[in-house]
Amino acid sequence: MHQYFDGNLKASEGYVQEPPGTAALIVNSHGEYLLHLRDNIPNICDPGTWSLLGGGREGKESPEAAIARELKEEAGLVLPELKRYTVVSAHVPAEASDQITVFLGRWDGDAQALPLTEGIMLHWFPATLIPRLVMCPWANAVIEQHQREMPAESERRRFTGDGFSGVGFPVVG
Repeated sequence: MHQYFDGNLKASEGYVQEPPGTAALIVNSHGEYLLHLRDNIPNICDPGTWSLLGGGREGKESPEAAIARELKEEAGLVLPELKRYTVVSAHVPAEASDQITVFLGRWDGDAQALPLTEGIMLHWFPATLIPRLVMCPWANAVIEQHQREMPAESERRRFTGDGFSGVGFPVVG
């Protein structure tokens, strides 16, 4: 596992720079995934596909600060219990400049009630429908990974009690 830093240490000291991108894999208590239909316009990442909410870091912003800002800016959503989940490449072959830190969170709200400022819409989808969607490839891979790990995760939570509380709320204003 890599140790990440905020830009103040050198990679030669055994650290690698934090990935520039962030995204949130948001799951509700029914096991559905909150997906974002991206605009189908040129010059944006993965146009016209279903993906995860997120975006790039600004300056020396941490991935945690970036995903919190992106969720609030794009959908008025605040999820205080987001946890780092994985790091993925947005493209194949992978390059360091296209890495995305994916956070895992839980929210049980109404997707249509969120004040979306980018893209077309947000919608909850069960995992069984994901293969029928035009998905952003890296987001699809993250959901597939989560699906593979779900039985082990639910067993771990059963014994340790460290599941998500489901705390999260939209911010209107």
